[in-house]
Amino acid sequence: MAMGPRLDLRQSQSLVMTPQLRQAIKLLQSSNMEVIAFVEEELERNPLLERDDRALDPGADAHAEEAGFAEPRALLPATTGDGLDPPPVLDAFDAAAAGTLQPAGEEALDVRDWSNVADGGTESGEPQFSGQSSGSGGRSDFGDDDRGIDDLAIARPANLREHLAEQARLTFFDRQDRMIAAQFLALIDPAGRCAVPDSRIAGAMGTTVERVAAVRARMQRFDPTGMFSECLRDCLAVQLAEKNRLDPAMEALLDNLEMLARRDTRGLMRVCGVDAEDMAEMVAELRRLNPKPGADFDIAPAPIVVPDVLLRRAPDQSWIIELNPETLPRVLVNRGFLARAQVGANREAKTYLAEHAQSANWLVKSLEQRANTILKVSAEIVRRQDGFFRHGVGFLRAMILRDVAETVAMHESTVSRVTANKYIATPRGTFELKYFFTTAIAGTMGGETHSAEAVRHRIKTMVEAEGPEGVLSDDAIVLRLRDEGVDIARRTVAKYRDALRIPSSVQRKREKAVPA
Repeated sequence: MAMGPRLDLRQSQSLVMTPQLRQAIKLLQSSNMEVIAFVEEELERNPLLERDDRALDPGADAHAEEAGFAEPRALLPATTGDGLDPPPVLDAFDAAAAGTLQPAGEEALDVRDWSNVADGGTESGEPQFSGQSSGSGGRSDFGDDDRGIDDLAIARPANLREHLAEQARLTFFDRQDRMIAAQFLALIDPAGRCAVPDSRIAGAMGTTVERVAAVRARMQRFDPTGMFSECLRDCLAVQLAEKNRLDPAMEALLDNLEMLARRDTRGLMRVCGVDAEDMAEMVAELRRLNPKPGADFDIAPAPIVVPDVLLRRAPDQSWIIELNPETLPRVLVNRGFLARAQVGANREAKTYLAEHAQSANWLVKSLEQRANTILKVSAEIVRRQDGFFRHGVGFLRAMILRDVAETVAMHESTVSRVTANKYIATPRGTFELKYFFTTAIAGTMGGETHSAEAVRHRIKTMVEAEGPEGVLSDDAIVLRLRDEGVDIARRTVAKYRDALRIPSSVQRKREKAVPA
């Protein structure tokens, strides 16, 4: 067999990810707020794109479609039976995404109100303004602007160190004490404690341990009380002393916090020399204290979740699904500007305009396709989870990506991208679309499957309803769930209980043994 170089021709197929396809996939898996940021960048980069700021009238959908845009909306009739009847044809899915279609005409897009302009001028030749209102900013001559300088200042709340430093300046007047206080301020952790011992600080600053301890003791009474403590025990002791509740029994309880963590109530009663009623009062007193007084001071505000999809009930008890019009990006292609710019343009300018026109048209098409896809997937989720929206989490059905993908004729990866980083506002609250996809737990005797989230909710309800003499073990919870038609293992119940941060039955018995 001869060996040597040879030239062959072969045909093969491969999927090429074009930049436009990558852009469409990125838009599909992004939330409305992320898409708005992307559109803002495109508006600055592409001169052929223009923001559509026209307000949509909810009652004039037909007129909006004639103008070239319509608000995406889907109507789901009230379901019957198990809520999985075949859905009707949703004509609203074929409507254009809000602001993503071009207007029918090519009228100028830069029409503005020129009422607030200078007139021909006075006899002296100086321009004279009309002084009429110029929009939301007030009169053009600022005659009705009665705001003071205080209204323009933005108040910033002081952070924890600034708050404590102000108290230190008002408390210590000796220079050495102020230097020690500044050292404590530099060593404080986010929880409000200073774990560095007094001897180490005194050695570093060349002073006595007694003086450092005296400064720390005064700073522990700062607001909030308990700051600069060396450990949890000292932090709680300072707060109790401030309330005049630091008696010998409470000191013994603070010295044995590890027994309290183990919920060894009987051992604590023996160490502190109190009965069950007094022990319950002491534990309740500790729970009212703040173990981390500095953690709540500089806490960042919780991020506000902006829903991408809105769900509301119609008068006939059906569901109306629509994209959030407040965050839905709407852009138009300025074809009039494109036509005027192409007149007399050279080859380089025409190439530039052609590339940006193609990019603008692709962005408009991607936004339209994204809106329609989100509506289709959201409508199918609402149709399958109709029982949840009407009756609560106990009626949440087991559902996977394949179930929705087969119904809406899409790939599972597309459904996964649609439900990523998307939130839906419902009468029962705002949920992430991923929340409705849960694993299925088999039913007993081959019965109907159950959602894992619904089973977790049922376990939580059982534990909350148990009494001091009826604490349920994991085996007892398994038997109850099997009586309700849920075939579940004991280790699965233990896993769900740990995820819900529910202590074991032994710990719950110890807690309920002490009167509240």
